[in-house]
Amino acid sequence: MDATTDAEHLTELATPPHNDRVGVLSILWVWVFYFVLNTVRMAISGADHQIAMAGRRIVVVLVGVVLTAGLYLVLRRVDRAAMPVRLAVALTASVPVAFAHAAFNYYAFYVYAPIAFFPEEAAYAMDMHKALMMELVSTAADWYFFIIAWASLYIAFSNAAQAHYAEDQAARYRAQAQSAELRALRYQLNPHFLFNTLNSLSTLVMRRNPEQAEQMIGTLAAFLRSTLTTDPTEDATLADEIRTQRLYLDIEQVRFPDRLRVTFDIPESVQGAHIPNLLLQPLVENAIKYGVARTTRPVTIAISARAEGDRLHIQVSDDGAAAEPCTAGHGVGLRNVCARLLTRFGTAAGCTAGPRAEGGFCVDLYMPLQL
Repeated sequence: MDATTDAEHLTELATPPHNDRVGVLSILWVWVFYFVLNTVRMAISGADHQIAMAGRRIVVVLVGVVLTAGLYLVLRRVDRAAMPVRLAVALTASVPVAFAHAAFNYYAFYVYAPIAFFPEEAAYAMDMHKALMMELVSTAADWYFFIIAWASLYIAFSNAAQAHYAEDQAARYRAQAQSAELRALRYQLNPHFLFNTLNSLSTLVMRRNPEQAEQMIGTLAAFLRSTLTTDPTEDATLADEIRTQRLYLDIEQVRFPDRLRVTFDIPESVQGAHIPNLLLQPLVENAIKYGVARTTRPVTIAISARAEGDRLHIQVSDDGAAAEPCTAGHGVGLRNVCARLLTRFGTAAGCTAGPRAEGGFCVDLYMPLQL
């Protein structure tokens, strides 16, 4: 598929398909409304021969439906054009439709077997054949505005359908982008993490510490298995998520044996709660990168969770680096986590973050408690 074909394909996907149902229904609604309105008006005025008049009116309406359907096919061809073009086509194409319908209406009521109770009108029609064009222009003007009213209604419906389609497409693209982003998360392990892990393994081997090296390899394998085999678009229990973070932190513990301390406060009552998969990973990575790695003193990373009514509150904090570097460094990962929560739960979710007064950084996540 060449570039031109790709562009045409993308253009086709970006524009809504023709909605024939809207066109057909709008035509029927308008002409049924015309028929009912005129029939009621004639009945209220007390005119005679209502059945005969209604019969001819039905024929006129059917012809009107056919003519308007022809106009619809014309407008349908410019559905994807700019609004000025569509309006210009509607204003122009309605002229022959109005004249054609006015001519048939004149023929049906004044030429073809004129109704006897309209002798003056019939005689007038027979005597005024020479002025037919003037009569047609006058009648066509009335029909023109009627036809334009339908065309405007159709264009409005069509625009609404296009806007709705655009919103649906945008929502679908956002969902697809988020899904792709989440799936890519499995393969976007921080390269520094892998490099540092291998470097730590190399150090353990050089120091002839095969038992700890073997343990670290096993932990790394378990962590990779946990992150690469799960579907990040699905939920995980809080217990499973904490288990994954324990593996990650166990690996980092080898790198920072004297600096990294970890505490977990996860009550049994919330361990079965469902949360988005790998939700905490970016936050824990940030705590290591900007909290532990930038200091020479011991740093504690604390992960806690608790139920607050019908909401789950998860907190990830550290008492590491100074406030300003933490705020700057946590940006991208934190924004992604908050965006995932808001996209998934809307206003039922919350995300707050900032430096702690005593040093370090704290992130608080709120979401519906789903057990």
